[in-house]
Amino acid sequence: MTNADVLVRVENIKKYFPISKGAFGRVTGYVRAVDGVTFDIRKGESFGLVGESGCGKTTTGRAILRLVELTAGRVFFDGQDLAQLDDVEMRRLRRRMQIVFQDPYSSLNPRMNVGAALVEPLTAHGIGTPAERLEKAKALLAQVGLRPFHLNRYPHEFSGGQRQRIVIARALSVDPEFIVCDEPVSALDVSIQSQILNLLKELQAKFGLTYLFVAHNLAVVRYISDRVGVMYLGKMVELADEREIYNHPVHPYTKALLAAVPGGDLGFERDKHILAGDVPSPANPPPGCSFHTRCPVARPDCKEVVPEWREIGPRHYVACHLAG
Repeated sequence: MTNADVLVRVENIKKYFPISKGAFGRVTGYVRAVDGVTFDIRKGESFGLVGESGCGKTTTGRAILRLVELTAGRVFFDGQDLAQLDDVEMRRLRRRMQIVFQDPYSSLNPRMNVGAALVEPLTAHGIGTPAERLEKAKALLAQVGLRPFHLNRYPHEFSGGQRQRIVIARALSVDPEFIVCDEPVSALDVSIQSQILNLLKELQAKFGLTYLFVAHNLAVVRYISDRVGVMYLGKMVELADEREIYNHPVHPYTKALLAAVPGGDLGFERDKHILAGDVPSPANPPPGCSFHTRCPVARPDCKEVVPEWREIGPRHYVACHLAG
């Protein structure tokens, strides 16, 4: 893989949120939402990011788009260091990178009809004349499977799946190259999820889009992703191609996630990989390997030594003392 193949490069990013107490807001600690994550996303691929709630996957996606500012580390988009861009340059770059949020209803202004919602980003970026913007809004609706007469309707008049189609259309309005999909189907009925996933795949093939797909449902991630990264307590613990990570997982946490899929659809026996205890607080993570407090095969050195992030096979990375 060459630098020309990489659209997004994430280098050791960290995002700590301060914990304040008292009338004067004295900082007493930090929540380590993202704690040293590194990965690349190639042009035209879907990169899945999975883990339990609170593992930092959503914060990672928002940090890549500079919706939250990093505590440390760097993010490069098409070779540009985002931290070095001023507000004007960043605004110009935002046309190339968009986000689809988890809840489509809260993503849309209830007082704004669909036509206005689709035209708004075009107006903000100075794209086209009013007539051209309206025509593009109609074309966007057609691309996501809706009709022109839907332009005059309001969000409450649509089903959850239709609202998510509208949110996807709005993300496409400025012709982006990269889209962060933040749990885009978790708020939808199971019967609708496959329709939205198929739509995302069709749009990717048609427009050459690159996705960061954030989710906790491993069956969903497997369907849409080319590579998958697994996060735990703010850290990346395993990363590999989709087939490799589902057929030959190495980290005990990855195996436990696969075993937890309902119905055993991914072929892992639940009893052999059950997790004990609760997820530690990201404000006070355990020493050594952050997973050792719940790991069924932890050794004494796991409690003291932070595991090295290393490649154990072709494009298969893991942070575990027992790997290899």
